Amino acid sequence: MQKMRGVNGGAADVLTSACVPAAAPDAARQLSQALGAGPFSRVVLFVSPEADLAQLCTDLGQHFPPGLVIGCTTAGEISRQGYTEGGIVAVGFPAANFSTECLLVPDLARISPQDLIGQLIRARTGLQRDQPGWDHEFAFMMVDGLSTAEDDLAAAVASGLGPVPLFGGSAADGLRFGQTHVIWQGQALTNAAIVMLVRSRCRARVFNLDHLVPTDRRMVVTQADPARRVVRQINAEPAAQEYARLLGKDPAQLTTFTFAAHPVVVRVGGRHHVRAIQKMEENGDLVFFSAIDEGLVLTLAEPQDMVAHLDQELGRLSDQGPPAAILACDCILRRMEALEKQLSGAISGVLRDRHVVGFSTYGEQWNSMHVNHTMTGVAIYPPDPA
Repeated sequence: MQKMRGVNGGAADVLTSACVPAAAPDAARQLSQALGAGPFSRVVLFVSPEADLAQLCTDLGQHFPPGLVIGCTTAGEISRQGYTEGGIVAVGFPAANFSTECLLVPDLARISPQDLIGQLIRARTGLQRDQPGWDHEFAFMMVDGLSTAEDDLAAAVASGLGPVPLFGGSAADGLRFGQTHVIWQGQALTNAAIVMLVRSRCRARVFNLDHLVPTDRRMVVTQADPARRVVRQINAEPAAQEYARLLGKDPAQLTTFTFAAHPVVVRVGGRHHVRAIQKMEENGDLVFFSAIDEGLVLTLAEPQDMVAHLDQELGRLSDQGPPAAILACDCILRRMEALEKQLSGAISGVLRDRHVVGFSTYGEQWNSMHVNHTMTGVAIYPPDPA
């Protein structure tokens, strides 16, 4: 069992974190003991798919106050030790520093943007009323990573948040891509999302980073099924065949690791955003992690030094003093690239040194966009003087 109590420990902890094995039969009890009495405004769980999720949800009610715990399933966890597998990471938001309000989006197939925007405005107003002296805000979202609804959801949520920065992650299922869950009031839900609004006396900085550089190799999506995020043709050729040709590979050589190492990007709003490939179908179609459509111009990207880039970018978050903690959503493709290049240990060292906790995702949300192959999160700094 791992336990983290902020950077320096003690009563003024910014975030409190613990990690226990997913297979532990008393995981909820262990997490409750490791986090301590709090009081907490919210506890967020990142749960390995190896856990008995139904039992965990039942046990949470015996060890935590009703409604306190939210969470999601993962493609790997980030604990105080860095990249972790087969664990349950709990992150506690102490009530001394944070006030939170959570909203459930129960059916991602029937999102009502106007209703959601109204709920978000009311929730934000309520937090402002409850803590008028706390000036810092952000929002965190967890969403079913197999719903294909993240793009529409992020756009709707951002509209309701106004100037409040949003980050989030798509719940995952390891590398199985079978079923993903969010945890809400002791239930494991599919086709749902949770939005947590946070008001704090701690300065917070939402960020998004990737280590990819666009090349001069471009392609056009000429046939696609946008609803299923499937690309059938690129440059009027079978999708996998043309993608492989541009890489100089045989289509039979394409694997999940190939897609992680050679993503494609689109240019939106003056910067590039990854449109990562999830897998190749038997018929040669390519399935993407995020929105895709005919006519879209894709550019092959190549990675920079992953370890140096991560350390440099997280270091930039210390330009006005180091954060006390970082909560991050890290794309599964980044973890796979680190594994393939035997960099997992070095990446874990950076995450550990920079006080990062969180989980590996099937995609990330950053303000109004659903993105891939990024680390997206929030750096939280020591509280403002009283």
